[in-house]
Amino acid sequence: MKHHLFAATALAGLLLAVPALAQETRTIAVSVPAATHGWTGGVVYHAQKAAEEIQAAFPNIQVVVKTSPSAAAQVSALEDLTATGDLDALVILPFSSDELTGPVQAVADRGTFITVVDRGLTDPEIQDLYVAGDNIAVGSTTAKFLVDALGGKGDVVVLRGIPTVIDDERIQGFQEGLEGSDIKILDIQYANWNSDEAFSLMQDYLAKYPHIDAVWANDDDMLLGVLEAIQQSGRTEIKYALGGNGMKEIIEKVMAGDPMTPIETPYPPSMIKTAIYMTAAQFNGQAPVRGNVKLDAPLITKDNAEEYYFPDSPF
Repeated sequence: MKHHLFAATALAGLLLAVPALAQETRTIAVSVPAATHGWTGGVVYHAQKAAEEIQAAFPNIQVVVKTSPSAAAQVSALEDLTATGDLDALVILPFSSDELTGPVQAVADRGTFITVVDRGLTDPEIQDLYVAGDNIAVGSTTAKFLVDALGGKGDVVVLRGIPTVIDDERIQGFQEGLEGSDIKILDIQYANWNSDEAFSLMQDYLAKYPHIDAVWANDDDMLLGVLEAIQQSGRTEIKYALGGNGMKEIIEKVMAGDPMTPIETPYPPSMIKTAIYMTAAQFNGQAPVRGNVKLDAPLITKDNAEEYYFPDSPF
């Protein structure tokens, strides 16, 4: 489903709402990772903005936003949220898929409406609504660019995030996008969507492999660490260092025609806001809200980068 379609769906649901004061009071809990890197910083920002806007427009809906610095902390946060009263809905961006699936199932078993965002649970049957970007396309779009740009042959190294469904999907898409070419993945390791860890891992790659044609960090925070490591190394054979997610600093490079980072794929943290609005529409709209909603992940180039550049965004 296209991004304009689900945005319209969310807004339509709220615009068609019956008068708020005639509605039963509802509580929506929003559980997201803490701002441990740029993308999650954007998630927290947009979640808080959505909570303020919805509560101002609909006094019968209370939105409670909780941030957690780890999977264990998020499990504890869910326990606290359910212990203090009945939740009508939970909007959750899981810190990790495996560790949060059981706890979210426990919340669902209480009759709570479940909206999962971005990092899917290992059991998708638990959720009523799923909102995410197209992670397979994030990987495959990038891979297809490299196949064309490298003439179908070369050696690449890959940095992945943390063990989650979305990370698996990005890697799947990248590997599928390379199929039929002579591009070889020399190494692929986790850097936990962290710039410092990516910097250290890229240093290891540079020490281990005397020739690298391109690097894919499947998140822009990691790409920043990769670019710093390459710059410090003085290596000149690396033609491309690419990321993903649409960080404004990377979009600026694309807009400027940076030869090493000439393209990008979007994965906006504002999807959490869309998910919260759609969940609110479940209660204040005139129709149930169910199903899977996906953003597109088109190729961002110098020609269209301005459409994806938001200088005032936290990410």
